[in-house]
Amino acid sequence: MSAHGYQSGRLNLPFVGISTFGKSPLCLDWDQIDADVAVMGAPYDFGTQWRSGARFGPRAIREASTLFSFGHAGAYDHEDDVTYLPAEKVRIVDIGDADIVHTDTMNSHANIELGVRKILAAKALPVVLGGDHSINIPCINAFSNEEPIHIVQIDAHLDFVDERHGVRFGHGNPLRRAAEKSYVEGLTQIGIRNVSSTAREGYEDARRMGSDILSVRQFRKLGVEQVLSRIPAAKRYYVTIDIDGFDPSIAPGTGTPSHGGFLYYEILELLAGLVKRGHVVGVDLVEVAPDYDHTGTTAILAAQVLLNFIGRIMHQRDQKQ
Repeated sequence: MSAHGYQSGRLNLPFVGISTFGKSPLCLDWDQIDADVAVMGAPYDFGTQWRSGARFGPRAIREASTLFSFGHAGAYDHEDDVTYLPAEKVRIVDIGDADIVHTDTMNSHANIELGVRKILAAKALPVVLGGDHSINIPCINAFSNEEPIHIVQIDAHLDFVDERHGVRFGHGNPLRRAAEKSYVEGLTQIGIRNVSSTAREGYEDARRMGSDILSVRQFRKLGVEQVLSRIPAAKRYYVTIDIDGFDPSIAPGTGTPSHGGFLYYEILELLAGLVKRGHVVGVDLVEVAPDYDHTGTTAILAAQVLLNFIGRIMHQRDQKQ
């Protein structure tokens, strides 16, 4: 038998079996979560203002993630000289999806919030697959009984609308709702560019309420290390990643693409630096809409970013113990 155990049992190639996230075990009893990381789908997209379809994002990301299901061997990164996500050290479970009640935002959001609360109660890291960006609202609500958090957002849009025609819980509102929470200590909003989802007064409100806003061009001018230095150190970070923060050339499958976005390694290096700066306590990735993702590259990008990020979070926790 080889050192990696590949000569016994099932080979379990990516196209074989059930598409859980990274081929991780399924745990549908939310009172029995026993893992370091719990992945939940939030297939809700009634908060979108233009092209819908992100409700199918969790399925697409899960299927794409099977490409990176490493079995027992983990994933060796020769640049870092680290094997990430070794099965004997990192336990990941997929807890399925929060139930979505069609056209009912409040009940759907409540079901998402319940799932995140169950993950936190199990002392696991919640990783939530959207869905549109409004699903961040119940995710942040779930941290109400936790220690304070600092939110790091990667996005093309500020998402800081207070209210528009009575809408307060759509995908243009989540960071405004987050900033209102007493346990959210600040926000770092990165990648914001061009024609955004928020009017000038929203930007003014965001800065007044403790947000540091950087465009892609400002990020590149500063460089990753200087951007990291602007994020308060030794904090508990909640990271929300809108896939439209990436350039449409590598992430076309989203409802509101915006040219001039990030490339893969820019964000990977930012996330790798962030885990060394503080403690990542929650993650969501939103707005993957597979109907516009004809080659599947957007879903693959989402899965690759998440697995690399989870690997670095867990490795850093192991180093600190």
